[in-house]
Amino acid sequence: MTTHPTRQDPDQTGPEHQGSTARVAIDPRGSMIRAVAWVIGVLFLQFAFIFSYVAAFHDPTPHDLKVQVVAPEAARAQAQQLVDQLNRLSGNPLDASLADSESKARADVRNGDQVAALVLRPEQSSDLLLVASGGGDSVEEAASGVLTKVVEEQQRTVEKDDLVPFQSGDARGLTGFYLVVGWAVGSYLFPTVIALARGDRPRSIRAAAMRLGALVPYALASGFGGALIVDPLLGAQTGHFWELGLLGTAVSFSIAAVAIGLEALLGVIGIGATLLLIVIIGNPSAGGAFQAGVMPTFWRVVGDWIPTGAGVDGVRQIVYFDSADLTRPYLVLLAYAVVGIALTLLISGRGRRPEVLASM
Repeated sequence: MTTHPTRQDPDQTGPEHQGSTARVAIDPRGSMIRAVAWVIGVLFLQFAFIFSYVAAFHDPTPHDLKVQVVAPEAARAQAQQLVDQLNRLSGNPLDASLADSESKARADVRNGDQVAALVLRPEQSSDLLLVASGGGDSVEEAASGVLTKVVEEQQRTVEKDDLVPFQSGDARGLTGFYLVVGWAVGSYLFPTVIALARGDRPRSIRAAAMRLGALVPYALASGFGGALIVDPLLGAQTGHFWELGLLGTAVSFSIAAVAIGLEALLGVIGIGATLLLIVIIGNPSAGGAFQAGVMPTFWRVVGDWIPTGAGVDGVRQIVYFDSADLTRPYLVLLAYAVVGIALTLLISGRGRRPEVLASM
């Protein structure tokens, strides 16, 4: 005689069925706690954003801006006295030194090694101030203001010679900053969209490799698309399409790789961690509206070591300083890309993420 399994009545209320129902039922208290935790997290990012931007920008003050003083041989003693005076100014706004010659000072200002150089002209009633606004107008204006005040206290005037002026379409030199911000925004949104569509964590090394591989065409489109907009389309920064496109590719890939790595490690929290690093800390310290030399210590120190800061520095080097010093920006971007790739592959190869992260 053949027996058939008895069909379970979904409305049965025996103890064993009550236990099963309890396991799948939504826990209102737990859901409320998680909701409150997410709201607190959002508020934290919101207040951190406000604090970071306002603290970085509300009181720009020059710190150890590198300047040089140049004088004819007969006035070298006077120039040395002026250097000593500048280095004794309250708050240490300048880091002054004596230049060997005017030609050397011009070269140092033109390649970005010095913010400004003051050329003393004892035979005239005015001195010559050499600046490079392309390196950032906030530091140039700060150094010029301090030097001009000191000179005017000696009943002399100052003539300014801008050796590296802004391009005609680059008002106040902000194009490069907004270009990098655009690259950055897309580069942390792209992994977020992928996470929403495919899950925040690749479930195997092969899936992780495919996700990282998808960054290559995205980064190329991001980098060269941004360069296309600012160069031939708008004419804001011209003559450097290929260099800007390659830099943008590196910026986009490094930020997106780190975002994928953080999402693999932390799940949804990784999105907030990326936002904290790239937008809340990275953008104000990147040297856009205000450069490092006039910002508070924290933002002055970290800016160069975050992809957005490396990107802005790279754009300035390409557009205004003939790509003279791109080594550090590219090394920073490479380091972030390597960390992001390694983190993604390592976490994806370890099986399930810790439950405390997976459940959040």
